[in-house]
Amino acid sequence: MGELENYPDVLNVEDVQKILCIGRRQAYELVSSGQFHTVRVGKRIKILKAVFICWLQGEKTF
Repeated sequence: MGELENYPDVLNVEDVQKILCIGRRQAYELVSSGQFHTVRVGKRIKILKAVFICWLQGEKTF
């Protein structure tokens, strides 16, 4: 897993892919699964790093 402090406060799908060491398709499936809150900005998907960390630690975010 990548060092989370090295990533910006707002992640994109590629960041999630690198952090979890998964493929691009898997990263898009994960962020589209509804397991944590995401925001669409045009065609881009953004994830607040704090929300992603909570999800990664098994905490309920919503």
